[in-house]
Amino acid sequence: MEPHTEATLVPPLASVPLPRDSSSAVPAPSTDHATSTSERGSFSLAACTCGWRGPARRSRDLARKDATGHAPE
Repeated sequence: MEPHTEATLVPPLASVPLPRDSSSAVPAPSTDHATSTSERGSFSLAACTCGWRGPARRSRDLARKDATGHAPE
């Protein structure tokens, strides 16, 4: 069997835009900073509606502190 030597590069999933419904109006970006935390496996991540993302942490408390530290007073 011949080894496969030519491969087509596939862009990472994050770089591929999701299909959008063109009939709905695009909401204006919010200037508010609403932070939240989520979990991926054993890691906790902080994220904000402005697009900011904190580092992955094993401690939920540290992820919450990252989110609190990002949000403006």
